Amino acid sequence: MTHPDEFTISRRGLLKAGAATAAVPAMAGAVAAEAAPARATGEPAPMAVTLVVNGKPQRLVLDTRTTLLDALREHLHLSGTKKGCDHGQCGACTVMVDGRRINSCLTLALMHEGAQVTTIEGLGQPGNLHPMQAAFVKHDGFQCGYCTPGQICSSVAMLAEMAQGIPSHVTADLNAPPQMTTVEFRERMSGNICRCGAYSNIAEAISEVAGVKA
Repeated sequence: MTHPDEFTISRRGLLKAGAATAAVPAMAGAVAAEAAPARATGEPAPMAVTLVVNGKPQRLVLDTRTTLLDALREHLHLSGTKKGCDHGQCGACTVMVDGRRINSCLTLALMHEGAQVTTIEGLGQPGNLHPMQAAFVKHDGFQCGYCTPGQICSSVAMLAEMAQGIPSHVTADLNAPPQMTTVEFRERMSGNICRCGAYSNIAEAISEVAGVKA
């Protein structure tokens, strides 16, 4: 029979045994955390996307939450496209994607795999301006100029929409091609805000490119 003294343990020994036991799960947790992949922190894994921007293929690896606007400005350094309200209300971030104008702050870059993206830098360069850019200069269609890239991209896309016969809320006859009038221009450009109030000059610039009298 075992003697009772064989089970006797000192207070110091009990504390040491307890400390050793408590350290085991802590060490196991540290090892597991070190081996865990980065995605365990809750961050999404980056993904690759290829865009054709101003005629040049661009392959980017982006956070899945990156907007097209931030991809253009922060990753491709095309700062002509402006970040205004960042809520799709001012139109300063307007670019053309596959020929259609969109608010680039409201769409994710990854949604446009293989798309043709045209920014203000892709329309024309100093000494070789796009007709709409030249018309804005001629008619002083800007003051501070912050909204101007979006205004110009939107104007170019708008005239293309009208040429395709796409009506607006003020188109009188839906069975006839839209008329190139200031009323149509103003309605179709209502999503582009100019805080300086250069609307009349913008309408004149668009009218000249359209070949009509403002």
